[in-house]
Amino acid sequence: MRGLNEDLFRWVNELSIDHGYLNPIFIGLAEYTVLLTALVCLFVWFQNRSRYNRAMVVSAGLTFVLAELLGKIAGVFYFNQQPFAEMSRVNLLIQKEVNNSFPSDHTIFIFSICVIFWLFHKRHMYWLIIACAVGFSRIWVGVHYPFDVLAGAAIACLTAVAVVYLPICQKSVDALLSCYEWVEQKLVGKRTK
Repeated sequence: MRGLNEDLFRWVNELSIDHGYLNPIFIGLAEYTVLLTALVCLFVWFQNRSRYNRAMVVSAGLTFVLAELLGKIAGVFYFNQQPFAEMSRVNLLIQKEVNNSFPSDHTIFIFSICVIFWLFHKRHMYWLIIACAVGFSRIWVGVHYPFDVLAGAAIACLTAVAVVYLPICQKSVDALLSCYEWVEQKLVGKRTK
């Protein structure tokens, strides 16, 4: 299994040498998509103030927190350093400290948000394409093995499905949203008096 993981990593990472003209795109995806996705969540939250879209953003946040917790637990049972720390001749395109790369936190984040957005708006397949592109970019730039990315994606996808379809999770989303609305109402009410 380890050999396959390393072979797949080498194949993808060497594409960054053979097709260096694509490196700025993959560096951008690997480095800045998390920030851009967080800004998209803020935009969606304040855009039209619909409860449906806000429930989507709360669901995405809850998915990320739960998936990240599951990812940290998985990382305790399977420790794996980044490819650039273990292998020679890695084309490392971004700076990254050496730590446990299993599962990929970036992949957990982006899949948590994008899968929830897709589950709420199924006609928008581009969310899934973005998530896959970001996961692929983490291999391209040399900071994750393919199995790190696949594990992060699987954890986030399963967690997203649970958050959307399990009644206890939906009750949590409704409670968090109601709490926010109550605080917002109190603050807006004080400002208008």
